[in-house]
Amino acid sequence: MSKRFLIIGCGDLGNTIATKLISKQHKVYGLRRNIDQLSEGVQPIACDFYEIENLPPLPEVDYVIFSAAAKSRDIEHYRQIYVDAPAAILKALPTAPIRSFVVSSTGVYAQNRGEWIDEFSAAEPNTAHSVLLLEGESQFKQRSACTLIRSSGIYGPGRTHLLKRILSGTIALETPTHFSNRIHSDDLAHFVVHLIGKAIDQQPLKELYLASDGHPAPIHEITKWLAEQLGVAAHHQEPIQRGGNKRIANRAMRESGFVCRYQDYKAGFAPLLDDFKSQQRQIT
Repeated sequence: MSKRFLIIGCGDLGNTIATKLISKQHKVYGLRRNIDQLSEGVQPIACDFYEIENLPPLPEVDYVIFSAAAKSRDIEHYRQIYVDAPAAILKALPTAPIRSFVVSSTGVYAQNRGEWIDEFSAAEPNTAHSVLLLEGESQFKQRSACTLIRSSGIYGPGRTHLLKRILSGTIALETPTHFSNRIHSDDLAHFVVHLIGKAIDQQPLKELYLASDGHPAPIHEITKWLAEQLGVAAHHQEPIQRGGNKRIANRAMRESGFVCRYQDYKAGFAPLLDDFKSQQRQIT
C-alpha cells in the first residue's frame, strides 16, 4: 500500500532515500530551500530553515524522515537546523505522523577512550553541538512514535574532503590511537528504507539504532592505506579526527536483518578512489 512521506532537509541522503521510496510506489514530499536540487519524482516544498515563520502549507503524511545536515559548526546554525526548524515544521503538520525516522549522530556519545558503544550506552554529550543534537531528537519523540538512527561518519560519492587532504601528503597521527567509525551513504539510505519497510509491515522496531559498518579502525591506518592507494608519499602527520575516540557496534542494525554492502572502509573507499583518481587525471 502506498504511503506518504515528508523528508525534512532533503539533501543528498534524503534524495537517495526518496528515490528508493518512490521506486516502491510511495509518495514523497521533499522539504528544502533549493527545490531544484530534489530528485526526480519528489514533490517539492520550498522552505528556508531560517524563515520558519513563513512556512508553506504542509501536507498530511504518514511518516516523517529527518535527514538535514548542518553546513557549518556555528552553534546558532546548529540550533536552527536541529532544534528550532524541526520543532516549527512538526507543529505545522495538519496531523501527527504515524512515526518519525530521525537520522542523528553518534556524536552524542562523549566516550573517548576507545570504548565500544551500543544502543545501551549512555548518551551524555560534552559539547554544545551534541547537546543540541539530543534536544533535536526530543522534538520528534515528543510528537509521535520515533525511531532514532544515530549515524557514524558518513562517506560516499561527492564526499572527497579526506581524499583531497591526503592528496596533499597529510595523514593522521599514528599515536595516540584514535578510532574512526563510518558508514557509506548508500548503506545508510538503504538502512533507513529497510526500517521504514518494517514499520509499514507493522513489525516491531527499536527506538534507537546505531548505523555504522561495525568495523572501526584507527584513523592513521585508514589514511595511510588511502595514501598508498592514491600513490601519495605521506610527508606530514597531524590530528584528523572528529566525534571522539570510540568504537561503534552495529548489533541492533544487524539484528534487524540488514547487512551493509560496504562492510569496512576498504570496500567502501575502493569505488570512490577509482572515481577520484579518474577526476584527478581529467584535471591534469
